Amino acid sequence: MPSKQVLEQKTKEVEEITNLLKRYKIIGIASLQKVRAAQLQEFKKNLADKVFMRVLKNTLMKLAIENCKERADLKKLEEHMKGPNIFMFTDLNPFKLALILERGKVKTTAKSGDTAAFDVVVPAGNTGQPPGPIISQLNAVGLPTRIESGSVWINKDTLVVKKGEAINERLASMLSKLGIKPVETGLTLTVVLDEGLIVTQNQLKLDLEGTEHDVENAYAESFALSLSISYPTKENMVALLQIAHKEAYALSLGAAIPTKETIEDLIRKAHAEMLSLSSRVPTLERKAAT
Repeated sequence: MPSKQVLEQKTKEVEEITNLLKRYKIIGIASLQKVRAAQLQEFKKNLADKVFMRVLKNTLMKLAIENCKERADLKKLEEHMKGPNIFMFTDLNPFKLALILERGKVKTTAKSGDTAAFDVVVPAGNTGQPPGPIISQLNAVGLPTRIESGSVWINKDTLVVKKGEAINERLASMLSKLGIKPVETGLTLTVVLDEGLIVTQNQLKLDLEGTEHDVENAYAESFALSLSISYPTKENMVALLQIAHKEAYALSLGAAIPTKETIEDLIRKAHAEMLSLSSRVPTLERKAAT
């Protein structure tokens, strides 16, 4: 049987969690698997003014949710409470929070069973290793080698594992010897409850470059459309006036309408036409005589 002191401590902790649930609009869950203690402390320190982070047992969190009667939406989190978790209480936009955590990840050496964070390409070049068992070890993971100047060299850039694939023990050992860090460690939001709406890990991933490109294309297309239909806005007004001036100027020249802006060009045009006509006069006279 748990002691009275332990029960009092758990009761107090549940009350504290309940108050956090009432205070913050957004509740996030991140897995603690493969997260180093130093990294966790760094995250807590950097986000102290924006996010309250706390490692909690799932059972205590569920008890706190039961206590928080006014927020029935919190029940949606329970099915996502699996394994060791850190809970985040914040009013930050959940997508901004996910981006901050993603940028805080660091690359580290791989262990057997780890997942590659990106396509791992071992570059061609000198390994710095003397000839010996290293040659067969490199060849065993698909790396072509040669011996040059007393060292083992890798002949060409070689893809050894694709993003998302598991890294076996032999490859993990070899990548470590080569100083290649194919694994990213850090906090990743598995789910967020945003004022009653559940947002999953996949939904929190943002393609910033792709989104920026789409916005730029949409702006360019809408700008071109507004010009083609002469729809005035504060963004296109200068361009519309330039187009209108150009078209009006061309029209006045074509119709030979003199204005203070067109008079010089009209005189030049008349002069050029006169010279063209005068150059044809002798030819016309010869034809007439014949």
